[in-house]
Amino acid sequence: FCFGQVLRHEEFEEGCKATCNGPYDGKWSKTMVGFGPEDDHFVAELTYNYDVGEYQLGNDFLGLTLQSSQAVSNAKRLGWPLEQVEEALYLTHAPGGYPFYIVDKDQPPHDPVQKVSLGVSDLHRSTHYWASLLGMTVLDQSEKNKTALLGFADSQCKLELRNVSGAVDRGTAFGRIAFSCPREQLPVIEASMKKENQQILTPLVSLDTPGKATVEVVILADPDGHEICFVGDEAFRQLSAVDPKGDELLDQAMAEDKSDEWFAKHNRQKAAA
Repeated sequence: FCFGQVLRHEEFEEGCKATCNGPYDGKWSKTMVGFGPEDDHFVAELTYNYDVGEYQLGNDFLGLTLQSSQAVSNAKRLGWPLEQVEEALYLTHAPGGYPFYIVDKDQPPHDPVQKVSLGVSDLHRSTHYWASLLGMTVLDQSEKNKTALLGFADSQCKLELRNVSGAVDRGTAFGRIAFSCPREQLPVIEASMKKENQQILTPLVSLDTPGKATVEVVILADPDGHEICFVGDEAFRQLSAVDPKGDELLDQAMAEDKSDEWFAKHNRQKAAA
């Protein structure tokens, strides 16, 4: 009831060499959902590992905020739990436990996703990393609330950093944030991080998707271990084109997924990640 449409769905028989599905080696799928095409909208990538039954959530991902009175109406109509946290703002949770904040106002004409919130252990250190090293602009800071709001452009979804008490626990779900940029910037980003002695999780690498474009990525980690993927935009625009059969492929995959039945038949439970 929160996101607009399935943009594309893909199935994979083995784990991604850039750990796109986390540190898991088995069969998995990804489904991209959003309010519009990936080249100019925020899009959520939902990854499903067929042999994993449960993930431990940490305090790293603190929620998505979107503006849509329609989403609020949808939740109420479906009986989905909503908690009003302040006037015109509701908190709800996705089936996996991930928090969503919904602003009860008319959906804007472009992208209703306003911000992604990440937990950090040292607000000043993290703000320096995302602003000074990655080039985001600090749009707002609150010492009282221990938050910082950053972005690359006013028209894009923003990043909110929220200071948490103690260390950041990333749990076992291993989410990451991805940005597209001109391919020529990837080696520059990698070299800059090496020069600053920052963590590079995946040096510049090419990722193949059967029948689609090969994309190049560099994957970093900020001071709290939040994973950040930069992908070459030219090839990514081909890879991320909206697939009109996305819904059909997702429905087919769900119908063919017999993993729960297999584990039940063998009196076993899927492993907890």
